[in-house]
Amino acid sequence: MRSIQTSVTFPLSSVKPFDGLLRYREYCLEAARKALQGATRRRDRSPVTGARMEPSGEVGGIAYARCPETGGLFLAEMPQPAAWSALLQDVGKHRFAPDGFYSGLAQSRTDNVYAPKLEWIQDTLRLQGLKQPSILEAATPHSTFTQLLDDSGRFSRVITVDEMALTDGETVQAAVLLESLDRVDDPAALAKAVAGRLAAGGLLFVTALVSSGFDIAVLGLNNLYVYPPDRANCFSLSGLSRLLTDAGFSLVEVSTPGVLDVEIVRAHLRHDPTIRLSAFEQQLIDADSQTLERLQAFLQQQRLSSFARIVAKKTA
Repeated sequence: MRSIQTSVTFPLSSVKPFDGLLRYREYCLEAARKALQGATRRRDRSPVTGARMEPSGEVGGIAYARCPETGGLFLAEMPQPAAWSALLQDVGKHRFAPDGFYSGLAQSRTDNVYAPKLEWIQDTLRLQGLKQPSILEAATPHSTFTQLLDDSGRFSRVITVDEMALTDGETVQAAVLLESLDRVDDPAALAKAVAGRLAAGGLLFVTALVSSGFDIAVLGLNNLYVYPPDRANCFSLSGLSRLLTDAGFSLVEVSTPGVLDVEIVRAHLRHDPTIRLSAFEQQLIDADSQTLERLQAFLQQQRLSSFARIVAKKTA
């Protein structure tokens, strides 16, 4: 099983700047609170293991629970599917609005986020001997990644479907879930639905924010990048891997090639100096630039970054 590291770096401000995050996050929290005023269901059991979850704390007054077996963090109450789908679409539109989180970042995010993901997908398909495959992207409408897939000319057909409404349909050779498992109300069902659309031996490409990564492990629910609905599910790397194997996949690549863990923790400490770290954590964060670069490289090598990337193959 492969594990990939990267030497490419970029500043936090170029992909998810703190000021923009805070405004967008507050919009998401307010929209989530409104959605939770309607009919809800309690998520007592882990979406991965079925174990009874433990209270983990709150984000903006909204409760999260923790899987005791994998360490994943999950929204404790979930609105009905139609309400959740509407919420995802609402915040998705706001994210790309003229005054939204990604306003002014389109080219930077294409260069630093989407283009590397497309290259990763293309390189993996080439290594696996899949030429001009059909590909399915499950995402919140409307995905900005769809156009890149189309424009690449590397796919015989590009199909984009709502991640909350994936059903039986045309069989494909590859599928993409870019943080979709972080958002949907039933991630196990989505993984199985994607498996149902893939041909035997077909490849699934997954990215996710994982709770086992450095900045989330250090900051916990104080991490401002963890909030509903975008992070309704924050799997650990082991939990995400198990979710996919239980859905009928074998793992081809499991990597955490993140480059921002250390910078994210430092940004939080600048934003809120009252955050308390352990003495050892503080010693790491206060280290010189060379040590911090080596720390980030170590997190990648040991699969301890919070940005996870998985390639999985349908086994049957």
